[in-house]
Amino acid sequence: MPLKWNSIHAKLLATYLVLIALGTFLLGGYLLWSFYIFFMNMKQTELEIWSNILSEDIGEALYRNNLEQVQGLVKRYGSPETITLRIFNPQGRLLSTSAPKIDRMIKDWSVIPGMKGAIQNKTVNGVAKGVLSNEDRVYTVRPIIYQGQRLGIIRMSVTITQFQRQFRSLLVTVLGTVMLTFLLCAVISAWLARSLALPILEMRNFAVRLGSGHLGENIYISRGDELGQLASELNRMSELLASVERERRAFLANVSHELRTPVSNVKVTLEALSIGAASEPELCDRFIQTAQNEINRLSRLIQDLLDLGRLEAGVAPLEIQSVSLRSLINRAIEAIELRTFHHGVNINNDVPDLELNVDSERMLQALLNILENAIKYSPPGSTVSLMGYTENNQKIIQIKDEGIGIKPEALPHIFEEFYRSDSSRQSDGTGLGLAISQRIIKAHGGTITADSVLGEGTTIIISFPK
Repeated sequence: MPLKWNSIHAKLLATYLVLIALGTFLLGGYLLWSFYIFFMNMKQTELEIWSNILSEDIGEALYRNNLEQVQGLVKRYGSPETITLRIFNPQGRLLSTSAPKIDRMIKDWSVIPGMKGAIQNKTVNGVAKGVLSNEDRVYTVRPIIYQGQRLGIIRMSVTITQFQRQFRSLLVTVLGTVMLTFLLCAVISAWLARSLALPILEMRNFAVRLGSGHLGENIYISRGDELGQLASELNRMSELLASVERERRAFLANVSHELRTPVSNVKVTLEALSIGAASEPELCDRFIQTAQNEINRLSRLIQDLLDLGRLEAGVAPLEIQSVSLRSLINRAIEAIELRTFHHGVNINNDVPDLELNVDSERMLQALLNILENAIKYSPPGSTVSLMGYTENNQKIIQIKDEGIGIKPEALPHIFEEFYRSDSSRQSDGTGLGLAISQRIIKAHGGTITADSVLGEGTTIIISFPK
């Protein structure tokens, strides 16, 4: 896959490389600098210790005015190759040195680093070039105090040329190690960035295909991390969208079918009236009644579709209040009293006086749809029973009829729009009543289920949290 510099792969790789470069080079630089400082401090400490010890012996010799002993000490502890030891009087005039060939060429010692401070009775430490050379040296200069008297100045310096050569060798080694570490980390980072970027790119392309209408497809990314979980969620979303699309198409087909039937009936009736049926009053009245019935059916269907659409979109606000379940059931029974009389169905109301926090008008609509459905499929002389009780922190309502029942394979679908299990379930209804009831009950945080036995009847169970 070619690397595009504005891609997430390139950004991840660049981020890794920058962080690795900063980390490795800063760490390498810090280690080198710490080693250098440690060595210089160690050398400086050694010089301070030696100069302090020698100042005692040399101070005693100067106190006795024994310059030969001073010269002996300088010769013993000074080495022309590495260590230079110089002794001065309190005014800064050279008394003895371990490097006489060089020092005889110096006329003014006050310009040598550290000497002005020592003349002023101060101890001075530092790093400077050699007296007549370009090599770096660590030096210490301190006054010689003996028996409370200031008898002279001791200046001791050591070359660090060998250390600098070793340090340069160490620098090359560390830089080489850092570069090798950087290259190894770069290879690992490239692999890691690619392993993260490829699934993201695949999911991006998969989302583009979903947006183009290729619903129901799956993406195969076998990972145990968040990217694998995201791929699983995308697959679930694809299947859900495909299911929603199938339901949408089925819904549109059902709506078209349900609308076409009453419209066709009205059209046929009007055509019959237009070609002469209006001249026969009895036939005309029957046709007009048929047209009115179909228009009422069409009006109910449109109203049910509007209610269902509002509930699905969540734009039907609920006016929640505390309502007596008994009074709500009584209102529903009174509203369908005429239908129960015409169907010859009895209502047995055994609902206690429970309190529900619901929208009373919406719940009344849901109960009416369920009761009308129960009455519709109950034979004359049968009973529709209503019960209410509390169980496991749930308030439960049961509506049981003694009708024809529902086939087991059809039971899971009865709350779907326009669903009818067989021709025996056909009626003058819109096929949306139970679907609307389910949406209303779900909007209140409740659940609705059905249990049925063929030839014995159906039980609708509504549960609300207590």
